[in-house]
Amino acid sequence: MTLNVTAEFDRQVANLVDRGYPALAGLDEDGFRAMVEPLRAVARAGDLDPEAGRVPFLLVVTRKVASIEETMPRTTLYRGKLPGFVDHSFEPGSLDRFVSTVDLPAPDAYLLFDVERGEEFCGAVPNDAMEVIAGRGRTLLTIEEGIALITHFPELLVKNKCFSLGGSRCGDRRVPAIWISKRAPKLGWCWRGNPHTWLGMASAGSRAG
Repeated sequence: MTLNVTAEFDRQVANLVDRGYPALAGLDEDGFRAMVEPLRAVARAGDLDPEAGRVPFLLVVTRKVASIEETMPRTTLYRGKLPGFVDHSFEPGSLDRFVSTVDLPAPDAYLLFDVERGEEFCGAVPNDAMEVIAGRGRTLLTIEEGIALITHFPELLVKNKCFSLGGSRCGDRRVPAIWISKRAPKLGWCWRGNPHTWLGMASAGSRAG
């Protein structure tokens, strides 16, 4: 299905407003909308295929605007009610060390294009999956981008088709990932050398600010 770019951009902005992102950013609704409005001009059309885990673009808000600890609880499963959460295996302060391994196009908000959930990599060693994605000229998703994916398209987070977020690393062997736990989305991590049958590797085509 090909999305109407203007309508989809408006939907994603409204979705963030409804979830309280203006307050997280220290802005009123008008101020938040003004912050993201310039991105409308760079949004572009593409195919939406939730069953295959593909979306054309995402509006991403960075942790400089809204912290991971505050945005993750604003996610839910599709038709679910329980809030997402950060797993206790992240020791205090560790999320701050999981930084982007790529240059982001803007410090506050930007668009991510041609996003794939990456279930083809379920059962693959994360290190191997990341090498294949790099060889295709694609980019790994950061933690904030993974949260944006399930915030705007919660139907993409389903049993046995969850995903790692190799675009955020802290210098050790851990790779962040989002999966389902206790009937809610969970942000956790797995070792880069350990494959999981239910965990793929998300990627995207490009970013623009």
